[in-house]
Amino acid sequence: MNEITLPDRSVQLPPGVIPVPAQEIFVVAQEYLEAGRLDAAERMLGHVVAGMPNQPEALHLLGLIAHRRGRLAEASALVERSIANGGGKPTAWRNLSELYRLQAKLDEAVAAARRAVSLDPADALGLFNMALVLYDRLEVNACESSARAALDLKPNLPQGHMKLAQVLLLKGELAEGWDEYEWRYQIPGAAPLMPKTDRPQWDGRELGEERLLLIADQGYGDVVQFARYIPWVLERCPTLSIAASAELIPLLSWMYPGLHCFSRWDDTPPYAAFCPLSGLPRLHGTRLDNVPQGIPYLCADPARVESWRGRLAEMLPAGLKRVGLVWAGRPTHNNDINRTIALSVLNPLGQVPGVAFVALQKGPAVAQIPQFAGPAPLLNLDAQIQGFEDTAAIIECLDLVICVDTSVGHIAGAMGRQAWVMLPYAPDWRWLMGRTDTPWYPSLRLFRPPAPRGWSSVIGDVVAALTEFAAQ
Repeated sequence: MNEITLPDRSVQLPPGVIPVPAQEIFVVAQEYLEAGRLDAAERMLGHVVAGMPNQPEALHLLGLIAHRRGRLAEASALVERSIANGGGKPTAWRNLSELYRLQAKLDEAVAAARRAVSLDPADALGLFNMALVLYDRLEVNACESSARAALDLKPNLPQGHMKLAQVLLLKGELAEGWDEYEWRYQIPGAAPLMPKTDRPQWDGRELGEERLLLIADQGYGDVVQFARYIPWVLERCPTLSIAASAELIPLLSWMYPGLHCFSRWDDTPPYAAFCPLSGLPRLHGTRLDNVPQGIPYLCADPARVESWRGRLAEMLPAGLKRVGLVWAGRPTHNNDINRTIALSVLNPLGQVPGVAFVALQKGPAVAQIPQFAGPAPLLNLDAQIQGFEDTAAIIECLDLVICVDTSVGHIAGAMGRQAWVMLPYAPDWRWLMGRTDTPWYPSLRLFRPPAPRGWSSVIGDVVAALTEFAAQ
């Protein structure tokens, strides 16, 4: 959501109530909103709408509070009321467009974005919002044009550069895409890459015996994907340390024995330069025809594999294909609403004969396991999977993994194991456009819906493919 345009007139309150300048009310309410004091902001605005139910600025801000609370339908209804009662400023239309987009109401979202742009063609944020919607509609050329138009108006708009990066990478135009991708840590509200430092960001040159610090940034899947570049880095910088989340250190240490990994900034050793792991494709000069392979570059611990092989033999019927299943990503992911599905949507898979399913799922979605219906068994291993090293070992014991776009697909791909990934309609840039394969992981097969959140079609395709697979 974008900045709120504050009103410049006073609210005329009912008789017997001391009038308060609207500017002061909305300034304070917005300060509360930005500070995360949602209850205080809501109480203040509630006093306004109690006396004037259709006060547009109050309705608009209440809509933003509902958005912060995750109540998207309520939020869009409030902003609609604000617009209907005279609050139809470009900012309101921009915010309404984003609320529609988050609910996958993409026709309404693009109409609202166009209205915002028509009201203020010189507003770079309006064009940026348009680019967001057009990406979700997979109108990639129009998305690129809108992002570039926003940057023409405001060249230092980080989110505009990032959206341009995503659409260029999605189209396979990696050279310019990687350059634009460098803006990602300048986006307002983005978590900093690392503590402030006077050390330079690495430019790809050899450092001799000086230490390079790599930061395993972004999501778990990104780290697995870009870890393939570590051998290329070691050729130039043999003294290397990696800062990573504690959950990933066992996996990275197993992939690259002897590599110095740490999870607390207080443990950072002296270093000459730093680089985010996600910045390595640009330095490497990666294009579609030279993606580093060397797969498998991730192998499970053989002792752990043998342990899991025995445990699965005891828990699963013999003679069935063993298929891992993941249906949800981390709820904090900024696109989780489009990539995660309910387990009940996968119930048709449970009707496929000759298959036993193994839930590789972690997190709150594990609670959905009782919703899985059908004769095929679904084994819940949540309590026994202690980390990614267990996940990798279990994958080694399976015949196939079926998952949404999460780190498990990356792990299977890095291991060279067969996995089917069910993508959102507008996928993450790394999966490119229209392909059923990927240059990043030759063993993966991609399934794409024909429309936003069109999971029923995808599940039908997966059921057909799984029926054939189980019969082999």
